[in-house]
Amino acid sequence: MRTIPASELIINDDGSIFHLHLRPDQLADTVILVGDPGRVALVAEHFDTRECEVSNREFRTVTGSYRGKRMTVLSTGIGIGNIDICVTELDALVNVDFATRQEKAEKRQLTLVRLGTSGAIQPDIRVGEFVFSRTSCGFDGLLSYYKGRDRVCDLALEEAFVRHTGWYEKMPRPYFVNADARLFEHFRDVTREGITIAAPGFYAPQGRWVRLEPHDVHLNEKIESFDFEGRRITNFEMEGSALAGLAALMGHRAATICTIIAQRIAHEANTDYKPHVKRMIATALDKLATLD
Repeated sequence: MRTIPASELIINDDGSIFHLHLRPDQLADTVILVGDPGRVALVAEHFDTRECEVSNREFRTVTGSYRGKRMTVLSTGIGIGNIDICVTELDALVNVDFATRQEKAEKRQLTLVRLGTSGAIQPDIRVGEFVFSRTSCGFDGLLSYYKGRDRVCDLALEEAFVRHTGWYEKMPRPYFVNADARLFEHFRDVTREGITIAAPGFYAPQGRWVRLEPHDVHLNEKIESFDFEGRRITNFEMEGSALAGLAALMGHRAATICTIIAQRIAHEANTDYKPHVKRMIATALDKLATLD
């Protein structure tokens, strides 16, 4: 069995993992992921009990219980690279023996639910709605660095999208990964289904033009018109594809749910979106408390 070198899995002197500063005993099986460290408090204020609070850089964690169910809420910061760190370290906390630096024979499955904000790219999706990313599309290329990428991706959807958009070959090839099917069914009554793009940036990768012109100024129009077996691409965000892909490769359950705070078609944005986010958090906690 492979022993993981200290340079590959860095463990702090207090027995915590390098970036998250969490010890294995501090992590619940149900993990809520949020981007903004300030949003951790919005989730944790609902907890009935709190076991621990840990902070390092943008990674803030609270573990406690809600309606008798143990949960962890963790802020990831913005972007795909941070999801790579968070999901890898969360998996290591439960599936690697820190004493021997070897994988455990029996794997523990985590439930990872990201609660984020997003911009809609279809005219019928309103600000304040919750979109469940039944499929996440990555523009970032991260998953291609991992063995088994094609095993967890919808290759037919990928090929259809590449053809439809005339995808620029020097950009990372997009990949499509489905959320956990059981989570999709569990949240189906409180969300609307979507295919969500996770972009590696906020501006040109999402079709925004401030001073630097995007390579393809018509890419968003192509995305909006894309149809695959009656399904449309619904919204943009910046983390869901890596979460879906890494979780699928590692054997965890994962999903992304986003509150819509901008309507890209109508060129509208709501900067006072906190009430919508609070409603999403309360809804998600209630649903997770009843999840087996």
